[in-house]
Amino acid sequence: MTDSETHVVLTLDEVFSLARNVLLHHGMSEAHAVAIARVITQGQRDECHSHGIYRLLVCVRSLKSGKVDARATPTLRDVAPGVVNVDAHYGFSLLAFETGLPALIKKARGQGIAAMTINRCFHFSALWPEVEMIAAEGLVGLAMNPSHSWVAPAGGTRGVFGTNPLAFAWPRANGLPFVFDFATSAIARGDIELHAREGKAIPSHWALDREGRPTTDARAALEGAMQTFGGHKGSALAAMIELLAGALIGDLTSMESQAFDAGAGASPCHGELVIAIDPHRFGSEGNPASYEAGQARAEALFAAMTGQGARLPSQRRFEARARSERNGVRVPKALYADVLKLLD
Repeated sequence: MTDSETHVVLTLDEVFSLARNVLLHHGMSEAHAVAIARVITQGQRDECHSHGIYRLLVCVRSLKSGKVDARATPTLRDVAPGVVNVDAHYGFSLLAFETGLPALIKKARGQGIAAMTINRCFHFSALWPEVEMIAAEGLVGLAMNPSHSWVAPAGGTRGVFGTNPLAFAWPRANGLPFVFDFATSAIARGDIELHAREGKAIPSHWALDREGRPTTDARAALEGAMQTFGGHKGSALAAMIELLAGALIGDLTSMESQAFDAGAGASPCHGELVIAIDPHRFGSEGNPASYEAGQARAEALFAAMTGQGARLPSQRRFEARARSERNGVRVPKALYADVLKLLD
């Protein structure tokens, strides 16, 4: 089959409008629909297929579960000179993040470092859009959250951790930021779901079946447990995120999130920890010369990486971004048809 027989091509504006219309059709408030549609468009634009319009299926399933408040208005609370809190009131996390971001940025610039905690939110998206928004302000960004207990600890066979992503962004004066965003599981849950949807095999190190055996069957993986990346190292990082973005901020761990869901099939409900750092306030007592020297060291590091043929994290994603902005995005026809059915 030719590409035109298997895929449709959409402009970014068409992706955004489709996402917004689907969400509004299912009762979401305009503010939530716009915040989520914006991030879904970014995921499709950057060819992060498991975080693009496929996520509309996930969002609608969550809305139908009755767990998510589609019209919740986040509330902002000033906790301390370096801490701001946003209560999502059981809505999706993205509007809560946008609500608290201006306060986080102001505190980071005033203090040098600040944290934002988001509580009682449902989270389904990648974290790189969030840390990129922080980097766009000239700040270093970190973000992390637990999810559902789909992931077994190293040496175990049953889910304890979530996919527990960790994202980082370093602003660069000339060009796109240095960004990484990865699950501490071997792969994102959405990638296994897409493999199951398309009947494709998965690598055996991604997951275990219900008997605790490595499997290449994506459906068996979804019924079993995912594995961490890097064995005990990924397992330790996953535990750290449970502690920092769960226990520390007074919100659910991945096991508690799974129990809260009670089989409803909604996106994970938990909290999120976001940290912003002003590089101008670090170094030698905020000395501008020290800041410039630090930026030069960072660029020398990046040059040493790319100079030997290595890619910087997110480089493929940024290349995809430029391609999509020129040519639009390709969406499998079967997926596009399923998303259109959400408007029925």
